[in-house]
Amino acid sequence: MAHVVVIGAGLGGLPTAYELRHLLPDPHQVTVISKAPTFTFIPSLPWVALGVTSLESIQIQVEPNLTSRRIGWVQGEVDQLDPVRRLVWVGERRITYDYLVVAPGAELALDAVPGLGPDGGYTQSVCNAHHAHMAKAAWQQFLQQPGPLVVGAVPGASCFGPAYEFALLADRHLRKLGLRDRVPITFVTPEPYAGHLGIGGMANSAQLVTNLMTERHITVIENRAIAAIEPDCLHLGDGRTLPFAYSMLLPPFRGARFLREVAGLADSKGFMPTLPTYQHPNYPSIYSVGVIVQLQPPEQTPLPVGVPKTGQMTEAMSMAVAHNIAIALGVMSSQPVTPTLEAICFADFGDTGILFLADPVLPHPETEKRRRSVALRGIWVSWMKTAFEKYFLMKMRFGSAVPWFERLGLRGVGLSLTERIQVK
Repeated sequence: MAHVVVIGAGLGGLPTAYELRHLLPDPHQVTVISKAPTFTFIPSLPWVALGVTSLESIQIQVEPNLTSRRIGWVQGEVDQLDPVRRLVWVGERRITYDYLVVAPGAELALDAVPGLGPDGGYTQSVCNAHHAHMAKAAWQQFLQQPGPLVVGAVPGASCFGPAYEFALLADRHLRKLGLRDRVPITFVTPEPYAGHLGIGGMANSAQLVTNLMTERHITVIENRAIAAIEPDCLHLGDGRTLPFAYSMLLPPFRGARFLREVAGLADSKGFMPTLPTYQHPNYPSIYSVGVIVQLQPPEQTPLPVGVPKTGQMTEAMSMAVAHNIAIALGVMSSQPVTPTLEAICFADFGDTGILFLADPVLPHPETEKRRRSVALRGIWVSWMKTAFEKYFLMKMRFGSAVPWFERLGLRGVGLSLTERIQVK
């Protein structure tokens, strides 16, 4: 019987493991490898950094939820991968696999800009649990001595939603504390315009985002690179200097070191090329899910920006990969599927929010258009994000990836996670 190994227990890895266990009969073994003992709902980390919610409330322990469902668990960091011999090393332990699902999440390229932090730098991040915890401690100190706040992203960043959330949530939080008049807020982005989000063509997103920033008196600097960062100021590529007492900047992502070290496995940044089945073109026993999947930006921009991989996109990849592995093992006789890459993003700003819908994220290669692109503003977006957080954490506790009623709900609004691969 086959051994399927999943690297990562995050938004991509854990649902993939659950779906594999659901699809594969017991003689087939599923094992999850992760360096973190907990699952963290990453989209809520801006709330954690600003003290709106606790880190513990958006985390669950992984091991008991896996072992109770007959899924193996290995805690540790992958040091080496041999795709030819189908071997993974975790410390001194060598693990063999028949199929491998690579879903470790992103490594943060904090060396992209001198002074980028928080590890060895001067800025904060909300891209992982550890950094959000550090950002919260720094925020509490900042509130004692408020000053200029700079929020944004550096060139190469690919998920801009958390930066917009942080800036607008910080604005609301500071107003409630009576400190907003002491904190000028500046938003710096490599996007060609605010609301571009790394994909462009998102209906009226630019207008909604710009209007919000204007209403909240947040200065926006678009299409600008951050060249270097010092302890109390950052330098833009055009020579300007912005002082700050607190700064939260999103870094670029890259694939893990163990991927970059294997010749021909990933591109120079560690992102994995895939076939429509999300198998590797050269190693059909390897599948990829989530941030480390290689997606080409739909348009050229003056400064480099990456394509975001939202939670829904990652779920779609997970479902497709589990389905296709089940087909490869002879458990299912249906056609292979590919993720639709339709994306819904709830951006919460406290007293309002914006729903972004891109169907799909990448426009059709011939028409260069999407079926739909929607941007809607309202307080209900904040409510929906809170509800979705609770719902997703419940799914992870109960070992369900995408239950039938979720699939039915998506179909009700004209969305789906996967579609059959058309044979030409």
